[in-house]
Amino acid sequence: MDTITAVILGIVEGITEFIPVSSTGHMILTSKLLGYNDQDPTMKTFEVVIQLGAILAIALVYWRRILDLLGIKRINSAPNSIIPTKRLNLLHVIIGIAPALIVAFFARDFIKSLFSASTVIWALIAGGVFMIFAEWFNKSKARITAETMDELSYKQVFLIGIYQILSVLWPGFSRSGSTISGGMLSGASYKASADFSFLIAIPIMVAASGYEMLDSYKNLTSDTLGLFAIGFILAFVVAYIVVIVFMKLIQKIRLTHFAVYRFILAIVFWLFIMR
Repeated sequence: MDTITAVILGIVEGITEFIPVSSTGHMILTSKLLGYNDQDPTMKTFEVVIQLGAILAIALVYWRRILDLLGIKRINSAPNSIIPTKRLNLLHVIIGIAPALIVAFFARDFIKSLFSASTVIWALIAGGVFMIFAEWFNKSKARITAETMDELSYKQVFLIGIYQILSVLWPGFSRSGSTISGGMLSGASYKASADFSFLIAIPIMVAASGYEMLDSYKNLTSDTLGLFAIGFILAFVVAYIVVIVFMKLIQKIRLTHFAVYRFILAIVFWLFIMR
């Protein structure tokens, strides 16, 4: 690995981790195009490290909400401020992440066996179709009961957690794509679904990255530390910018737009990797 590779992969991770386009698919494709084996131990460790950078970015975006959930600081701390009757609490988060964590823990080896270019191609297509359906259903059939993240019910976050399993069992399906779509199918608005998807990404990714780091930390050597730092910093900066921009433009950037991009990416996969 060289500096240019570290820069490219750090930027790709930062751009794709939290939007519904599959960061896994992009990392596999980018590694292949750069001539690297993404299953190489050093490369796997690098991916874990830059993912931690992306986690730090999302934690920075939602730091007030995180403190509020932990009971350290309330969001509405101003005197005489009106506290909403419905509020997202830590139990919502636990319910939302539990299904995926349980499945990931017991099916870890099986999930790893699914990491291949062909699996990602079909996941990109299937995930794109799923996202288009979720957006159509949300607009024409669903009764919106949660306009904001604070209005999500325990049932809705549980359903989001169930839909998240799709991304656990099918590499390339996209964690954010499955959770945002799941929220919209369960009666949450696009913004509420996206907000909750980003928030629960923190414990999910910390658990996944931490577990992987137990097997990979030996690859953090003096020879690789500088490159890993470059990737970490770039992933952090780019992910922070992407999430901020996405939330500001959420009414203009629809799931269908991401779905079309996924279809295009699947074609690129086919042309550059499968053939």
